[in-house]
Amino acid sequence: MKELLTLTVNRETHTRAIDPASTLLECLRYELGLTGSKQGCDKGDCGACTVLVDGEPTLACITLAHAVAGQAVITVEGLARGAELHPVQDCFDLYGAAQCGFCTPGMLVSAYACLEKNPAATVPEIQQALSGNLCRCTGYTKIFEACVKAGQRLQEEGR
Repeated sequence: MKELLTLTVNRETHTRAIDPASTLLECLRYELGLTGSKQGCDKGDCGACTVLVDGEPTLACITLAHAVAGQAVITVEGLARGAELHPVQDCFDLYGAAQCGFCTPGMLVSAYACLEKNPAATVPEIQQALSGNLCRCTGYTKIFEACVKAGQRLQEEGR
């Protein structure tokens, strides 16, 4: 039997009738139409489904939707402010950090969380922050370069 669930996703409140066994990923994709978070492994191994829950990277495929009631969820769609891309999004584009794009939403969300906490993050710190996100297309070099450049931009902007 479905139960009403109210979620705050990307700064907007949504109420839906959700099966108590539904994952946050299923709710985001199939109830709210937010398909940026990818359905990859469905067991928490690849990071393609990474979202922020109260600012912390969270694997949406292994998190029950009802478990995040009352918390702020940010998906890849919520990183930008209107038409203005977040620096990490812009730098992923500028520095060719996305290949096929399947891992990109999770990488962006994890990088965003890292750089919002510490725009001066070093490459080893960025590597640690992204360690739960797998990419099968790149050698990660361009991803780390884009993150460093995004961090520099955030520092220049005083964030």
